[in-house]
Amino acid sequence: MGYFLRRLSFYLVALLVAATLNFIIPRAMPGDPVTMMFANASVQVTPERIAAMKELLGFVDGGLFVQYVAYMKNILSWELGTSIQFYPLSVNKLLGGAFGWSLFLAGSAVILSFSLGSILGIFAAWKRGSKYDAFVTPGMLIIQAVPQVVIAMLALFTFAIGLKWFPTGYAYTAGTVPEWTSWEFIKDVAYHAILPLFCASVGQIGGFLINMRNNMINLLAEDYITMAKGKGLSSSRVIFNYAARNALLPSITAFSMAIGIAIGGQLIVEMIFNYPGLGTVLLNAIHARDYQVLQGQLLIMTLFMLSFNLVADLLCVAFDPRLRAGESS
Repeated sequence: MGYFLRRLSFYLVALLVAATLNFIIPRAMPGDPVTMMFANASVQVTPERIAAMKELLGFVDGGLFVQYVAYMKNILSWELGTSIQFYPLSVNKLLGGAFGWSLFLAGSAVILSFSLGSILGIFAAWKRGSKYDAFVTPGMLIIQAVPQVVIAMLALFTFAIGLKWFPTGYAYTAGTVPEWTSWEFIKDVAYHAILPLFCASVGQIGGFLINMRNNMINLLAEDYITMAKGKGLSSSRVIFNYAARNALLPSITAFSMAIGIAIGGQLIVEMIFNYPGLGTVLLNAIHARDYQVLQGQLLIMTLFMLSFNLVADLLCVAFDPRLRAGESS
C-alpha cells in the first residue's frame, strides 16, 4: 500500500506540472482566438461584442495568476470549456468523440505490434546467431528507424491512391450513419482502419522484438532452462512454458506504457489519413488558435499516459514476487 501511495503522489505532482505547462504553452502562441474568430466577419464587430464573446467562452480578464486559478477550477470540475472553432460545441463532447477513435487505433496497434514483436523476439533469441536472427532483428530495427510520416505517406500513395486497394482516409464511408449494431458498419470501420493501423503498428514491432529477445537471452542461460532441456522436454515447451513465460514480465510493463505513448505518437498518422481522432482535432485546433481544445486535448493525453505508467508500476509489483517481498519488508 505504501508503494502505491508513493507512486500515486509522484504522478499527481507530475500531472500538476503538466497541467501548468498546458496552461502556459497555448498562451505563448501568437494571436487572440476570439479576435481571429471575428476576423472574417462581414459586419463591424464592436469591442463590446468581443468582450461578451470572451466572457461566454470562459476567457477571464486579469493577470496570468487569475487565469491560472480559473483554469485549475475548471480542470477539477472537468469543465474544459467551449470550442471556438465549433462553437457552441463543448470541448468535452468534441474530445470525447475523437478520443474513442484514437483509443481504438492506438490500442489495436499496440496489441498487434506487441504480439508480433514478442513472437519474433522469442524465436530470434532461441535461434540466436542464425540467418533468421540476422535478418529479422536488424530488419525490424531499420523499419523502426523510418519516420512514421514517411511510412504513412508511402502507404497512402501506394495502396490507397495508386493501387486503390484501400480508402484514402476517414474512419468509415462518407455519408454512412454510425451504427455499431450493424455488422456491415463494423466491417466498413475495419476496412478503413487497415492502413492507419498498419502505419501505427509497424514501427513499434522492433522495440518489442528487441525487448523480448534480450529478456529471453538472459533467461536461456539459467539453470532451470538447462534442466528442462536435460529432462528431454520439447523445444516448444521449453520456449513457451519456461523461458517466454518469465521473459514476459518486463514486456508487460513495456506494453502498458506503450499504450499511453501511442496515443500521442500516432497523431501524425491520424492527420495523414484524416482519421477522426485526436490528431485531426489537434491540427484543426492549432490552426484556429482554439485554446480550450488545445488545453483539453493535451490534458487528456497527459492524464492517459500517466495513468498507464501507474498501471505499469503496479503490474511490476503484481507479477514480480521479489518486489512484493521487498514491499512487505
